[in-house]
Amino acid sequence: MAELPRLSHLQFLVVGLLSREAMSGHEIRERLREFGARKSGPAFYQLMARLEEGDLVRGAYRQEVIEGQIIRERHYRITAGGSRAWEASRRFYVRAIGALAGSEGFAGA
Repeated sequence: MAELPRLSHLQFLVVGLLSREAMSGHEIRERLREFGARKSGPAFYQLMARLEEGDLVRGAYRQEVIEGQIIRERHYRITAGGSRAWEASRRFYVRAIGALAGSEGFAGA
């Protein structure tokens, strides 16, 4: 029997995005919107804090000067644990889709 994924669907998206490249929080939120996931700033950063606490991603502030103003923005990268969790979740969903697609009466999407 397959073990359920460790990552929620939203965590799966975030960790998957970071598996390709490190990103700022702003960039991640923009990409999530492309998937229809809209999170308020506080809810988004709470999600990211949980991912950091779970050692799935690492974040650090970067300071930039834009038009004379100092801006601090959090940037994130995936950890080895995040890569393992994402891959395990991906394998689960691939198996589940295959099993469901082979089931009688599966309507598909």
